[in-house]
Amino acid sequence: MATKNIIADLNKGEKLTGTNYDIWHKKMTFLLNEQELFEHLTTIMTRPPEGNTAQSRRDLEAFETWSKKDRCARFTLLSYMHDDLIGAYEHCATAKEMWDQLRFDFGGTSVTRLRSLVLKFEMYKKDPKNSMTEHLRIMSTMIRDLKNAEVALSDEQQVQAVIRSLPDSGLKMLCPV
Repeated sequence: MATKNIIADLNKGEKLTGTNYDIWHKKMTFLLNEQELFEHLTTIMTRPPEGNTAQSRRDLEAFETWSKKDRCARFTLLSYMHDDLIGAYEHCATAKEMWDQLRFDFGGTSVTRLRSLVLKFEMYKKDPKNSMTEHLRIMSTMIRDLKNAEVALSDEQQVQAVIRSLPDSGLKMLCPV
């Protein structure tokens, strides 16, 4: 029962867009572990050779069971991707291959990704539709992503970024003239 609630909560979350890989990766690790599918992200099983022995039949049965769970793991990963990403990964033969390719594409801190994170953080402005709590949550997520990319911001830099991100009316409230 608790697992179904966890899965329902995860379903409400964002799908992988490429820019949210770090949190998506953590959620998928947790979800697939709860579904007892995590091993499919780290192992590959090959089809056993044909044979008529009892051992051959057991090996084939084990492979078919593994293969069915692997398809389930692949389906789960694809289900939690934004529609425009699915086509790039649906060709992966195994969940491990897909997981590894996703980590290669989105998990590393390439120069391009690092620049993108820094630029997004520096240019971010509070959306008038967001509450201050939501705004600070978004900024905290960006700070965490930068930290994961090994860009450490001092407390002063973080405060300055929050102030810079506020609309002029918010600045006037913080610093009346």
